[in-house]
This record gives sequence, C-alpha cells and structure tokens, in this order.
Amino acid sequence: MEIVFIILIAVLYAAGIFMLLRRSMVKLLVGITLLGNGANLLIFLLGNITKGKPPVIDSAAKLFTDIYADPVPQALILTAIVIGFGIQSFAIVLLKRVYVLVNSDDLDDLNTPEEEDI
Repeated sequence: MEIVFIILIAVLYAAGIFMLLRRSMVKLLVGITLLGNGANLLIFLLGNITKGKPPVIDSAAKLFTDIYADPVPQALILTAIVIGFGIQSFAIVLLKRVYVLVNSDDLDDLNTPEEEDI
C-alpha cells in the first residue's frame, strides 16, 4: 500500500511542478494545489499508517505494548487542508479580479507597463 502512496506523491509533485511552469494564472493555482496535496500525502505516509488502531493510549499504561496511531500527522494534515482551502479561495477571488483588470490570463501580461499599450 505504501508503494501506491509513493507513486501518487511523485505524480502529484511532477504534475504540480509542470503546472507551475505554465504561463496561465489558473494553471499556477492548480499547480500549487497539487503540490499541497502531495505534501499532505507525504506527511501522511511518513506518519506510519496504522489500520484500525485508535490514536488514544490508556493513561494507566506505563509501557506501550500495542501499536497505536500517531495523531500528530493527522492533525497537521487536517490543519493544512483548512489553511490550503482558505488560501485557494483567496487566490481564486484575487485571480478573478486580476483577470477583470488585465483582461488576460497570461502572467507575462502583468509585467508590461501601461506606456507600451500606446
């Protein structure tokens, strides 16, 4: 199962970097989203996936005799998903406003000064 996650992480990173190298603002945002999802999967994979075990340990236990799920990677990923959603929402609104002002989706059109339009 871990090899599937490794391949999926590699595909997400490759697709994200490919999309970042495009000239479109929308493709840039999609690339950032893919990289964020790849990073979330990487944290999940490094957190030692444990099936069917709760992330709670009995307080009376002095020695861990059973496998338990680590709750820290799960909490980090949940936080990253919420923060990523907020950033994506803000970026979509910002990209829409830029498109209305510039009338183009090309990133090179943002760098041209106003005097060149004469």
